[in-house]
Amino acid sequence: MRVLILCTGNSARSQMAEAILRHATRGQISVDSAGTIPQPDIHPMAREAVKRLFDLDMAGQYPKKLDRFLGESFDYVITVCDHAADSCPVFPGGPGRIHWSFADPAGVVGTDAEKRRAFEETAKALLGRIRLWLSLPGVRDQIAAEP
Repeated sequence: MRVLILCTGNSARSQMAEAILRHATRGQISVDSAGTIPQPDIHPMAREAVKRLFDLDMAGQYPKKLDRFLGESFDYVITVCDHAADSCPVFPGGPGRIHWSFADPAGVVGTDAEKRRAFEETAKALLGRIRLWLSLPGVRDQIAAEP
């Protein structure tokens, strides 16, 4: 199974989701993330949140432009922000389209503790959505059928 996770900046929500989904499926799903307007780097608090909460390392992950994936086939395209959902292109083969609306934790104004909490809450919420999605019969059956 192949999944693409889209966001605007590809620096927080989609990157955390990529790491969490890859880990949750023990690599059974090929997962990438991209942004409509990618930032230069992954937000350091996104890296910290998945490391602190799940002991996951996002080494090797970096923001990528959506254009790089146009014309490729995916089983599912998951958008994790409203802007990406509104501007998501059509992919070949008609992949399943899923939209999870998450506020951008990088947009939180406040103390460092408040910002860290926003990233951690987003990461936990992503894990919850991912677990629920993976438990759906059609998805679970697809993963089980993988060689």
